[in-house]
Amino acid sequence: MKMQQHGLTLGLARVGDVSFISIKAVGRLSHDDYLAITPMLEAALERVEGQGVRVLLDARELEGWELRAAWDDLKLGLRHGHEFGKIALYGQPGWLGLAARVGGWFISGEVRAFEEEGAAIDWLTQ
Repeated sequence: MKMQQHGLTLGLARVGDVSFISIKAVGRLSHDDYLAITPMLEAALERVEGQGVRVLLDARELEGWELRAAWDDLKLGLRHGHEFGKIALYGQPGWLGLAARVGGWFISGEVRAFEEEGAAIDWLTQ
């Protein structure tokens, strides 16, 4: 029996003199995934300096959210949305464009969707 992997991986990355939070989402996210990642994300937000935190979200392997996890995601956006400068989503065209538009309602900075990682990083580090 193949085990279904799911979760969020969080890191800090740097391109030139621009730092950003790097997040990789895999599988169908659960409430427990958010319980685990939220303290790490909040600690990372404190460490990234500059005018608005930048985030790169790799959603190539994201399959969606359980309902409670979607609520956790919304609460996180409402609590920290004013701290974000740019969020680049990449991976799955189609629903990522919708996610970027909806995310823009809760985030004070810009949210854009990209099909390729390189284009996302180029925009994020401008």
